[in-house]
Amino acid sequence: MESFFSSFESNPKDPKIYEILREVLNGEELNRRNALYLLKTSHPNDIFALFSAANELRVRYFENKVFAYGFIYFTTYCKNSCSFCYFRKLNSKCLRYRKTPEEIISQAEKLKESGVHLIDMTSGEDPLFFKPNYSGLLSALSTVKEATELPLMVSPGVVPKHVLRKIAEIAEWYALYQETHNRALFAKLRINQDYDERMKSKIFAKEMGLLIEEGILLGVGESEEDRINSFFTIKDIGADQVRVMGFVPQQGTPMEQNISPPILEEMKSIALLRLICPDKLIPASFDIDGLKGLQLRLLVGANVITSLIPKTSGLLGVAAANLGINQGIRSIQTIKPYLDSIGLKLASTHQYIEFIQQRKRLS
Repeated sequence: MESFFSSFESNPKDPKIYEILREVLNGEELNRRNALYLLKTSHPNDIFALFSAANELRVRYFENKVFAYGFIYFTTYCKNSCSFCYFRKLNSKCLRYRKTPEEIISQAEKLKESGVHLIDMTSGEDPLFFKPNYSGLLSALSTVKEATELPLMVSPGVVPKHVLRKIAEIAEWYALYQETHNRALFAKLRINQDYDERMKSKIFAKEMGLLIEEGILLGVGESEEDRINSFFTIKDIGADQVRVMGFVPQQGTPMEQNISPPILEEMKSIALLRLICPDKLIPASFDIDGLKGLQLRLLVGANVITSLIPKTSGLLGVAAANLGINQGIRSIQTIKPYLDSIGLKLASTHQYIEFIQQRKRLS
């Protein structure tokens, strides 16, 4: 991508956007008012300027390095009935499974061999798997850690404090998304769940020494002001990895007739997250558009590729449960040429561990 200044100074359309981006690139923090102004911009030149500035900040903090996350969705049973989720308890069209310890270890070892930097252990909030006293979850984490010696991210939903303490002894990351920070909308998305309990779980995890990932869904009824509020709330709680994902309608859910937002909206949101949180990790999910959308997300400020899954693993993704898995395209080997074509390269495991250690020192 061309630099921000060479592209935008030659043909500026909105001088205010130029001034906002110039200030951010000179080290000033982006405020809510200006962030909303950037989000509302619609002229192609101005949008390109936003993307270029975000890309420049990514290079400034991370050079041309990106990180890759392997993904193990180890149980698709869940006690919740989130209106957007394919794995909601009431969805009779969803494929259900619980992976055995042997299956989990086998897939984790395959992911390590492929070269991922982290293994993301994700699940529904499965009452059976987590009994007694979350022993199944903790055992799975311990055995994967022992077998791979890789950093772990755990996404089990809200768990008791004593379980978070034990997770902090094994894993490096705790991922727990609000999806929105508009309380009324949260109640429609995460039915019969407690907004404050979910937020407090993240804060406590951070106090226990875990790095945290927070994120929102895009295109689920939020306003532009809601998006900006979420971005700054995510910053304020000290999230170490910040995420925005476009909504994908899921069969068998109350929202299956809803429409996904244009990828341009997700790209603008990723770029804004980079401007607001310049030194944080920002994922580009493989779980929405596959390869065709991966490059676009990386070019506007993202620097983590998520949802890499081994071929014929019997595992599912989240947003697009089966996208590219059986074809083997959700692998590091497949994405490398696409990274090369846009001047990016995979970091080393050592470089990723260095980032984790640095973030923990700052927390």
